[in-house]
Amino acid sequence: MEGAIVIGVGALEGVGAAAARRFARGGLHAFLAGRTAEKLEAVAAQIGSEGGSATAVPTDCTEPGAVTALFERVEKDTGAPPRLVLYNAGNNFPKDILEMTDDEFEGSWRVCGFGAFLSGREAARRMVPNGGGTLIFTGATASVRSRPPFIAFASAKAAERAIAHGLARQFGPKGLHVAHLIIDGVILGDQIKSRFPAVVDHLGEDGMLSTDGIADAMWMLHQQEPTTWTLELDLRPYKETF
Repeated sequence: MEGAIVIGVGALEGVGAAAARRFARGGLHAFLAGRTAEKLEAVAAQIGSEGGSATAVPTDCTEPGAVTALFERVEKDTGAPPRLVLYNAGNNFPKDILEMTDDEFEGSWRVCGFGAFLSGREAARRMVPNGGGTLIFTGATASVRSRPPFIAFASAKAAERAIAHGLARQFGPKGLHVAHLIIDGVILGDQIKSRFPAVVDHLGEDGMLSTDGIADAMWMLHQQEPTTWTLELDLRPYKETF
């Protein structure tokens, strides 16, 4: 069975989990990478209950050795590099730049920028010699429009976008489809429901992005014909002002 890596899997109602479920429904064995083993196992169990297959691989996406080990695990279990890789890791948080510590700023960059570099490099090294595949990065509007109090996140996401664009130009002609998604709006997932229920009430029905809808868009990118590849795709609710 061919494999798909999803880096940045957390809650059952998050984008990472939704993407892993969609990839598994498409016939790929999903390798779930994230910081919390319990959350990964819960998503793997859910995928198994739906008839798919998945493996939890606890991974720190900012550690080079851990990222290499993740890709090696896929090759060991499936006999080949992955056909699809999603880099979905992120750590958005609001904070005034005048009050932000050095470690906080660097931490945002390490997840969105450095982690994207590590995963993108490993994917290109292994997937291109094997005939290519699809490499997707979950981006944000902040990557093209920096506003306080999200300056650290915006700069980190801008770095991630630049990595995706550079990889696409270098490895697209060699068979690796690299795509960057700009998520424009609030995602209706566990985090917003548990931490900001008032925002959910305010935005109302169809006012937030569906995690399953995002996952379907990712699968569409993976299924695109080589003559019509998309590099950048922005997604937003129809109610969103932009």
